[in-house]
Amino acid sequence: MNPVTQLFPPPAQELPLHGLYLSHELRQVAAELGRPLVYTNFVTSLDGRIAIPGPTGSGMVVPKQVANSRDWRLFQELAVQADVMISNGRYLRDYASGHAQEILQVHDDPRFTDLAQWRVQQGLSPQPDIAVISASLDFPIPAALLAGGRRVLIFTTEQADQERVRALQGHAEVALAGESAVNGARLVQALAERGYRTVYSASGPKVLHLLLAAGVLDRLYLTLANRLLGGEPFSSFVEGPLLTPAVGMRLHTAYLDAAGLEGLGQLFLSYRRAG
Repeated sequence: MNPVTQLFPPPAQELPLHGLYLSHELRQVAAELGRPLVYTNFVTSLDGRIAIPGPTGSGMVVPKQVANSRDWRLFQELAVQADVMISNGRYLRDYASGHAQEILQVHDDPRFTDLAQWRVQQGLSPQPDIAVISASLDFPIPAALLAGGRRVLIFTTEQADQERVRALQGHAEVALAGESAVNGARLVQALAERGYRTVYSASGPKVLHLLLAAGVLDRLYLTLANRLLGGEPFSSFVEGPLLTPAVGMRLHTAYLDAAGLEGLGQLFLSYRRAG
């Protein structure tokens, strides 16, 4: 397995890909903060695209031109450290219809056996719990997601349809976290009250905006793949109204993966919220 080169912080050095993001010890960082650590991850082209229209022309998918096994390894290293993962109603709908799979795949993919063992060694459950953000509540809760005592928590608004709330309460905990839209600060506070310390957002650009607007995102992990895609519509990793004030982020780590993308290379970057 080809190593990566650490560019920041100095000095430059070669490091193995396996264990690269485990070495960030996110659970220890959360313990030192004394509150939940909220983090997310995206892979993007050089022109800032995280998704392109799907083969049928409807819906957006991760471009195969930037998706790659080395980035996917690090995605799993981030996911395996989570107590709870933030998702959305679309994921549950896709999971129920067979068009989505577990986000953390360490129990299904032999390439990640070491990560499954790591989670056991930490005394963690096989899978993180799931926190679903939804205003419409238009989804089922697949029984497979509740296996082994796993919890599904649903965060919605005070304007949510009460009939849907009652229907879902038979399978999951439903909490109100905003009047007309879910508020990121209320969401994270509710997760803290339930004992969660590492919160991984595996959702998309609108949820990232929600977290940034509330000032609760601590870490942004970004893979910058050395390809230009173009195309319309444009989909970036933050979508929503102008952030006022702008959110300052400081570079935390930078690694050059010269072997990635069949030798084109990519950068593995992480940022921490300033202030």
